[in-house]
Amino acid sequence: MATQKIDIFKTPILFHRADHAGTLFLLNKPCIPSRSRANLFSINRPKPQFQRKHKNIVRAGYVLDKAKAVETGGARLSIPVKATVTVKSPNIVDYLSSLVGIFNRGFDDITDLLGKSFLLELVSADLDPKTGSEKKPINGYAHLTGQKDGEVIYESEFVIPGDFGEIGAVIVQNEHRTETYLKHIVLNGFPNGPIEFNCGSWVEPKFDNPDKRVFFADKSYLPSQTPKGLKSLREKDLVSLRGNGTGERKYSDRIYDYDVYNDLGNPDSNPELARPVLGGSKQYPYPRRCRTGRPLSKNDPKSETRSGTFYVPRDEEFSEVKNRSFIIKIAEEVFNAILPLLESVLTATDRVFPSFTTIDQLYDQEAPITKLKNSGSLRSSVARRVSAVSDAIDKIVQFETPEMLRKDQFSWLRDEEFARQTLAGTNPYSIKLEWPLRSSLDPDVYGPPESAITTELVEREIKDFMTVEEALQGKKLFIIDYHDLLLPYVSKVRQIKGTTLYGSRALFFLTPDGTLNPIAIELTRPPMDGKPQWKQAFKPSLEATGLWLWRFAKAQFLAHDSGYHELVSHWLRTHCATEPYIIATNRQLSVMHPIYRLLHPHFRYTMKINALARQILVSAGGIIESSFSPGKYSMELSSVAYDQLWRFDREALPADLINRGIAVKDPTAPHGLKLLIEDYPFANDGLILWDALNQWVADYVNYYYKDASMVQSDTELQAWWTEIRTRGHGDKKDEPWWPVLQTPEVLIGIVTTIAWVASAHHSAVNFGQYAYAGYFPNRPTIARINMPCEDPTGEGWKRFLDNPDSELLVCFPSQIQAMVVMAVLALLSNHSPDEEYIGEHMEPTWGEEPGIKEAFERFSTRMKELEKIIDDRNKDVNLKNRGGAGVVPYELLKPFSKPGVTGEGVPYSVSI
Repeated sequence: MATQKIDIFKTPILFHRADHAGTLFLLNKPCIPSRSRANLFSINRPKPQFQRKHKNIVRAGYVLDKAKAVETGGARLSIPVKATVTVKSPNIVDYLSSLVGIFNRGFDDITDLLGKSFLLELVSADLDPKTGSEKKPINGYAHLTGQKDGEVIYESEFVIPGDFGEIGAVIVQNEHRTETYLKHIVLNGFPNGPIEFNCGSWVEPKFDNPDKRVFFADKSYLPSQTPKGLKSLREKDLVSLRGNGTGERKYSDRIYDYDVYNDLGNPDSNPELARPVLGGSKQYPYPRRCRTGRPLSKNDPKSETRSGTFYVPRDEEFSEVKNRSFIIKIAEEVFNAILPLLESVLTATDRVFPSFTTIDQLYDQEAPITKLKNSGSLRSSVARRVSAVSDAIDKIVQFETPEMLRKDQFSWLRDEEFARQTLAGTNPYSIKLEWPLRSSLDPDVYGPPESAITTELVEREIKDFMTVEEALQGKKLFIIDYHDLLLPYVSKVRQIKGTTLYGSRALFFLTPDGTLNPIAIELTRPPMDGKPQWKQAFKPSLEATGLWLWRFAKAQFLAHDSGYHELVSHWLRTHCATEPYIIATNRQLSVMHPIYRLLHPHFRYTMKINALARQILVSAGGIIESSFSPGKYSMELSSVAYDQLWRFDREALPADLINRGIAVKDPTAPHGLKLLIEDYPFANDGLILWDALNQWVADYVNYYYKDASMVQSDTELQAWWTEIRTRGHGDKKDEPWWPVLQTPEVLIGIVTTIAWVASAHHSAVNFGQYAYAGYFPNRPTIARINMPCEDPTGEGWKRFLDNPDSELLVCFPSQIQAMVVMAVLALLSNHSPDEEYIGEHMEPTWGEEPGIKEAFERFSTRMKELEKIIDDRNKDVNLKNRGGAGVVPYELLKPFSKPGVTGEGVPYSVSI
């Protein structure tokens, strides 16, 4: 037998390949080593029959000139068909990284030479008219024929009997030793044109998992419209994705299931790293994440251990392009390398910047921090990844200049810019109409509820424009209010070394020219440590001491706004809230379902991004806890916000604006809404995008659902919506505000909201982060000392009076905190080269129906028009919140972008 195996390598190959290399192990292969076994469904169908190969068929390179009917037995006509299988070329490094990979590579080369790379089974959409059962699939092996542009091509020939019926699915078995990314399968030779199967999925080798995979044709079907020959396959495919809720998930699994956030802490490593479980309780309600099934903690049986990788279903992993661009390698190196590197470099982790000049030197020119000694591969790694370290001088950390700083290095000091960014900055979701200002917290615990921002104070500040009564009647007073959300955490956060916290709110006045003026910032400390409640309202001032106290108050408030933005506007409302939609969609909607295919591009990469966030961003001791004001209570605070603030019916943009009092319904106004702040860049651009998205979804939904009965009778759709409410967001399952899915109109609203949150909402709060917060004095993420006027000591007050800028630098993030956050924000603001932008390209399945294709083309045209509308608006000198001298133009909702940190572009999904 050994001699026979060797002869395989020596025997002349039966077909010629011009690109054949002499060494088998150097052939380009489309597989990478599989890491584990997945539990997929076994397809129990009539046993397929292999077709005998005719002697005159050339196995390699056989091409039909045209579709011809072939007589078989003189009674029926058969059609010769060629199947073309396209897979992604592998990364050769994955093979050579281990002996197992090299070994598997050799076996895969042999498999290809033998012409049995993939077993294909063509499945009829029809039942056998005689027996009423499923027809036997037609089988054949696909063999390697060539490669081009990063793709490897396999082909197989079939003869389809005339009575076989329409082919609705292809069952695939990977005969290699390594997993393969199957891009698509095309069947050519039919009189009415090719049948396409867009797969886009990793297929395990049969040696790891003998269960076969099924891929359906691009045509979409509601459950009741499914061809009878495909019904059982449709149901079994869904069952295979749900799992049974037990066991630890492996890398190659494709299981979608729910779990609570019980993996944020690491109590087995350090008791100080224990964190509460978020989700599944009245105390800490939260959306659900993807279940991983890792062992429970020894020290906290309610928590999951953090050992190993953070599982996501195999097809939710990043593409090779995405990996290469930055996220896996770069993010891990920045998060895991720069922090310990800086900690080893800076003798004190709370070391402050000695001057604003030192901060400025972080950008565009060398900024000596200290000599990097013995940092070895860590330094080399960071030097390659961040535009941060000079190879010439072994002591430099340097960042690209953020757009805001590049345009005007003093803009962060201007109150007008502070106010403008509430409408056109990275957190446009907090400002609202509210008066009077009064706490709803228990006064016996937190002190008197009345605000320090009094009517008399406001009257003095706006007297040159109008009275307070006139301002209230004209709806001119707007607020950002974190007072009641933060005040219960003040005492706990202040026990953390190097940080402080207040309950805070900021009041703004809408001036006649359409811009906002800050009126006052209120900071409150509850009764604590034997001291009574302390509160004070700070306002802009021309007097020196008042001016510096105002700057301190702005720094405190902006730290709160930064934390709320990252934890609530960004993480909770987009990343976290979307994961249950993804899980439910894969568990309850077949890949054949039109709503699955509409939503699918809106879910790309999100689960992987969220897993990385749990691993290194929002975990105990992670970037958020170490660099943002709430510290170890950050995620707990986001749970409180979910409990008090999150409602699905208010996540749609129009509903959000109305809820915040920023807009009122007006059927005569554009978009059916009248904005109280007419020059509100986020809202103005967002409403155009919302309307276009809503119309596209409406055209799509109405194409498949002609009336309410079709929505009500769609079993998959109803199970999907029920699972989102009762499991994905199960802690809010009994809320009365959930939409009742009974009509196409309600379905349109639900789907548009999900698509909006994943695309435009996320883009608005994510891709401007480096532009505005890359220069951290503009948006500090943490305030490290109290206000100078809170219970001042003689020595502390003297330090403030003698050198207020030095005291402000002490309040700002430390050197480590600032640079780590800057590196993180640069990564989060980055578009990868394989980004998929909303309306740019049509999904192949959408093009199957002419009506859907036309609707998408209209949507795409509208996105291109929005690009021009935004450019024109930014040139309008009357729109002062959009531009001006040294002002960053508002481009965050421009649909398209080039790769990199651009401050524009709306991807379909939460892709970073």
